[in-house]
Formats: sequence, C-alpha cells, structure tokens
Amino acid sequence: MDFWSILNLITISPEVEKLLSSGLKMYSVESKGGAIVCMLVSLFFLGTWPALLTLLERRGRFPQHTYLDYTLTNLLAAFIIAFTFGEIGTSSTGKPNFLRQLSQDNWPSVLFAMAGGVVLSIGNLTTQYAWAFVGLSVTEVVSSSITVVIGTTLNYYLDDKINKAEILFPGVGCFLIAVCLGSAVHASNSADNKAKLDGYSNDSKDGIRTNNITNSKQAYTKRVGVNDEKGVASIEKAKFGTALFLIDLEKRRAIKIFGKSAVIGLALTFFAGVCFSLFSPAFNLATNDQWHTLKDGVPHLSVYTAFFYFSVSCFVVALILNLIFLYRPVLNAPKSSLKAYLNDWNGRGWALLAGLLCGFGNGLQFMGGQAAGYAAADAVQALPLVSTFWGIILFGEYRRSSRKTYTLLVGMLFMFVAAVGILMASSGHRK
Repeated sequence: MDFWSILNLITISPEVEKLLSSGLKMYSVESKGGAIVCMLVSLFFLGTWPALLTLLERRGRFPQHTYLDYTLTNLLAAFIIAFTFGEIGTSSTGKPNFLRQLSQDNWPSVLFAMAGGVVLSIGNLTTQYAWAFVGLSVTEVVSSSITVVIGTTLNYYLDDKINKAEILFPGVGCFLIAVCLGSAVHASNSADNKAKLDGYSNDSKDGIRTNNITNSKQAYTKRVGVNDEKGVASIEKAKFGTALFLIDLEKRRAIKIFGKSAVIGLALTFFAGVCFSLFSPAFNLATNDQWHTLKDGVPHLSVYTAFFYFSVSCFVVALILNLIFLYRPVLNAPKSSLKAYLNDWNGRGWALLAGLLCGFGNGLQFMGGQAAGYAAADAVQALPLVSTFWGIILFGEYRRSSRKTYTLLVGMLFMFVAAVGILMASSGHRK
C-alpha cells in the first residue's frame, strides 16, 4: 500500500474540514454554561475589589490616591483582554479582530461604549465616598439593586426579550425588596452605633471611662505604626463593634463621618445606582447596534473592542476628576497634591489589585452577557453577597448590633441569593 492509498483511508469529518478551511475564529463565549461560569467569576471579582478600597480608606489612605492607582490597572485589564481574547484567531470581514476594528468606521458604537465607561467611572467614584458614610454592605446592596431594577429592564427590551420574562422580573422584584431591606439595615445599624457612642459618652461623664478617653489617642498612636503599613490589623484592645472601635476608626480613616447626616451617604448611593444602571445598556447598544446606527456592511463591535473603548473613557474621566479632587477635595476628604500621590506607596499594591479585579470582572460580565443576554448577566449585581462577607470579616460590620439589625441583614442576603439564582435561570441564548 503506497502513501496515497493510506491518505485515502483517512476520513475528515465535515466539521473539522470546515474549521480547517475557515481558520481559527476569534474566541467568544457562546454556550449558556460558559456564560454562567463567566458570571460567577465576575461576581467574585466585582464583590472583592470594593472591600480592598474600603480597607485602604479605613487605614487613612487618601481616596484620591487610591482611585488613581485603581484606575491604572483597571485600564490595563482592558488592554490584556483586547490583545489576548480580541486577537485570538483569524480576522474575517464579518468578525474582525481587535486591531482591525480600530480602523473601521464604527464610531456610533464606539460612542455608546465610551458613554457606558463614563457613567461607570462616575458611579465607582461616588461609591468610594458612600462606603465611608453608610458602610460597604449597604452601599453595594442599594446601588446594585437599583442597577438591576433599571438596567435589567432596559437590557431585556434591548436584547429583543431573549430572557424569560416570567423568571426575569420576579428576580428583579427580589432586588427591589433588597433595596428596601438594605436601607432598613443601615437605619437600624446606625441607631445601634449611636446608642453605643451615647452610652460611652455617658459613662465618660460619670467618670467610669475617663482614663480610656484620655489615653485613647495615645493608645491609638501606639497601635497604629509599622504594623499598619504591613497590612496587620491595628486595633488590638478595641474590639469590633464597640464604641472605642468606632472612635478609633474615625481617627484613622481618611473621610471623617462623625456628625454628618446619613442622608448624604444614601443620596450618594442612590446616585451611584442610577449611574450603574446605565453602563450595561450602553455597552449592549455598542456591541449589538439595536438602533441601527452603523453603516451597512460595518460589523458590530466585538465585546473586546467595545470593552477597550469603554475602559479608556472610564480611565480618562477618573483621571480628570481625581486630579481635581487632589487639590479641591469633596466630602471632607483630605487635600493632597500630585507629588504626594506619587510618593504615597502605602497600600498601593492593594489599590492596583483592586483595579485588576474590577477590570477583569467587568470584562467577564460582558462576555457572559453577549452570550446569554445582558439582562441575565446583571446577576453579577449580587456582588453585595461577596462584599458583605468581606465587610463582616475584615471590617467587623454589624458586630454587636441589635437582633433587629441581624434579622434585617439575613433577610437582605436571602433576597440576594434568591435574586441571583432567578436571574441566572432566566438566561437565554443570543442567535
């Protein structure tokens, strides 16, 4: 048997033959299972990065410094995604890769992507200050719930109703209930903290804790030193949830909140939620062109190209605003300078890590949304489940609170668990 006879015995399946003839295609998530995996990983990333920024603010690092570091690596994540996933495979006319799309006449879609980046950047910047006023858990719960109520509804209609409405909207309802419970948790926890501080103040007037108050600053100075720079917890004697813990925390943190109305924090949180509710629909329009703004023959932006433009505008807005806030700070943040920022290495690694987590988290959310529908991908807005875990473990949120606060907290988290499951169950499949 000669060589050609052997070749004739080898059969190639039609699928393999088609793949070999067309070349390797650009990678994209297409299955429902793959989309759900993207959502779950995104959920963990997006729920973790706010905890890192909150940790730095509580240790006294200027929020302007932290956000400038964060936004650098957030942009870096978009570059990595664009030049890896966006460049895998052979570019074609119908599905051009990242670099080829940069030169195409697709500016209407680019503007939608950049608009999404603008509102996300403003929303993230707002929540950085809201965390100080109302806490990590409540901020994430309320803003994420508003995002789902508004954004998911918009995405449902933009995606031509590929998600199951009878499943999707009960999930939205769960998020709406979580908004109310989140506000109630904050109000109850604020009342608990006020009672602790009032009790501490009354004891001090009676002379019971005079020594503690007199030596509080001295003790605080001893506890906050080299250990803090290494990331070791500074409070040893002041236990989580006590009045002394709250007093020491106020002394250390960059944004002072004692004596300030909680309405400020809630207003910031609701404003951030509205901003967050718009970035996903804008990205949806950028990648799917439901309003037919592109010229005939111009392919839709890939997720990777849209995410690149999205992240660039996010970076530019954050850079401009935070450079202004260095010299003209807002909401009791400390005044700083560009030189002070460049020399501030305390906690910089955590801020850079937070940017990477947020960047890859957003990228995975969009990859899952392109496959299963952006309305279902909004399930990642259950990120407060992760943030609340970090808030309790790292920051001692809700320690020594009342039974009412604990009951409301459990109810809030239960509604989020139900909501994320229902939204993922509504996943469809984009044709």
